[in-house]
Amino acid sequence: MHFHFLDTYRPGESVLHALDSRVKFILTVAFILAVALTPTGAWPVYVLLLALVVAAVVAAELGVTYALKRALVALPFALAALPSLFTLPGTGLFSLPIGPWTLTATQPGLQRLLSVMLKSWISMQAAVLLTATTQFPDLLVAMRSIRVPRLLVAIFGLMWRYLFVLVDEAIRLMRARDARSGSPTGRGGRTAWWRARVTGGMAGNLFLRGYERGERIYAAMAARGYDGEVRTFPLPPLDTVQVLVLIGGLFSLGVLTLLGIWVW
Repeated sequence: MHFHFLDTYRPGESVLHALDSRVKFILTVAFILAVALTPTGAWPVYVLLLALVVAAVVAAELGVTYALKRALVALPFALAALPSLFTLPGTGLFSLPIGPWTLTATQPGLQRLLSVMLKSWISMQAAVLLTATTQFPDLLVAMRSIRVPRLLVAIFGLMWRYLFVLVDEAIRLMRARDARSGSPTGRGGRTAWWRARVTGGMAGNLFLRGYERGERIYAAMAARGYDGEVRTFPLPPLDTVQVLVLIGGLFSLGVLTLLGIWVW
């Protein structure tokens, strides 16, 4: 069964789709690292990095807003930097009284918070672009070919595959609930508290069924010789064009990183 909301790969014939998975993976990791190393408040460099990833999205023929919208999922996690708004010393902007305490927002704190949120958003766009133009099994092979630890690659692969197992079990549970429900809406005419108890029981049942099915899958894999390594045919060497793209991309990211460090 194929779940489009889990598998974000979008088939295409663009330049990025044809690019080797090793090159895309290395450039994506380098891009995220360059964004992370960019100093706080280096707004022109942020604009250049954003323009770079948007240009890559356009080259992939995904639409300008494809990665912009999907990368917004990173913003709630970036709010973990919210305490820096009140803890960094500097010029006060406004005060927020909370009981006997008064929190004062500072200009450096606001700059730090906005920088973290913007950097998280830009980095997530690069990850979205990578998964949209590269199939996940190809990413796993690319990781192993550049000597990413075997255990880490195995964790990534099993985590991705078991998401489909959990979703499959959840769909079966909801189908069974609807088949036994006395109402077309699946509520059964009971109170909200009763429905909450049923939902909690379904969540526990989902965990147990997913765990048992995972054990059966692993036993079947072990019986077929699985030892933590998914063996595939070796990837061919990178051609001249792929090498030039890799070198050019790394050089551009290095220049942007040094620009941000030296100027800001």
